[in-house]
Amino acid sequence: MKANELLSGLGLPGRDLHDLPDSQKRFPDGAQYRVEIPSVEGPRVLEAVIEEAHRREVQIHRVSQGSGIMLLTDAEILEMCQMAREAALELSLFVGPRASWETGATAVSGAGKVLGAQHRGQDQLAYALEDVLRGVSLGLRGVLVADAGLLWVLRDLKANGELPEDLVLKVSVQLAAANAAAVKAMEDLGADTYNVPTDLSLAQLAAIRAACDLPLDVYVEVPDDFGGFVRHYEIPDLVRVASPVFVKFGLRNAPNIYPSGTHLEATAVALGRERVRRARIGQEMLMRYFPEAETTPPGSTFPGLPVDAEAKERA
Repeated sequence: MKANELLSGLGLPGRDLHDLPDSQKRFPDGAQYRVEIPSVEGPRVLEAVIEEAHRREVQIHRVSQGSGIMLLTDAEILEMCQMAREAALELSLFVGPRASWETGATAVSGAGKVLGAQHRGQDQLAYALEDVLRGVSLGLRGVLVADAGLLWVLRDLKANGELPEDLVLKVSVQLAAANAAAVKAMEDLGADTYNVPTDLSLAQLAAIRAACDLPLDVYVEVPDDFGGFVRHYEIPDLVRVASPVFVKFGLRNAPNIYPSGTHLEATAVALGRERVRRARIGQEMLMRYFPEAETTPPGSTFPGLPVDAEAKERA
C-alpha cells in the first residue's frame, strides 16, 4: 500500500512487526527490563511492598502511585522518598487534580471518559504544576502524567532549569497513545517512559519499539477496569521484543481503591503484597524461558530515585 511507503519515509514502520524482531535497545546500564509495582498508595503500602519483595526474593525497580501527590501529606511524601531512596527504587507519584475528580461532567459521559485523567482548563493545569513543584521540593524525582499539555510544560521547565533535569516524566496508560507515531509524539513532548495501552499485541509493541527509544511500561497483569488481561506467558517475548521495558504487575479481580487513604489502607497493603507475589511468578517465567535476559542489578542508581530534600535544605 502507498501508506506503508509513506510511513516508512517518515522513519516509522509501515505495518506492525509480526516477525517479532529482537530489540537491540537497552536501558543506559545495558538492562533489557526492569520491574514496576503500581498502586503503591502510601508509606504503609510501600513498606509492605519492600518487605514482601525481600521475603520473596523479587527485585523491583520502580513503584508508582495512582491517588496523586495532592492526596499525600508532606510527611507521607518525605517518608516514601526516604524508603524508596534506601531501597534504590524509582518512585513515581501521579499528578492531580484530574478531570474525573472535579466538577466537569464530560469525564463521566459515555463519549467523554477518555478525558478522565487530563486537566480541564488552565486552572487545573496550574494546580497540576503546583503538585509537581511540591513533590520535587520534597525530594520526588518521578511524576506520573496523563495530559499532553502538562507533559509539554514539564519538558520545557526542565530544559530551562525550573525543574530538575533528572525528573522522570512517566506517562500514564490513560493517555492511551496506541501506535508508533503517537508514542513517538509523546517522546518528543518530553516523555521519559511510556505506559502503553494494555491490549497491544507483541507485533504492535515491536512496531512502537522500532520507532521510539524511551522505555515502555507494559502491564502483564491488568486491573479489571483496564481490561483484566493476564499475560504472564508473554513476558519472555515481551522483554525480547520491547526492550527496554518496565514489566508492570497490576492485579486482576481487585477493587479500584482510587483515591486511596487510611480508610482503605489495609486493602491497599494486601493488594501491594499480592502484586509482589505476581511479580515473583513473572520472574520465574523469565528464569524458565529467557534466563539470559538482563536486568538492572540491586543497588544500582538511575533516574527517578528520590533525593534527600531535607539534607539539601540543611546544606
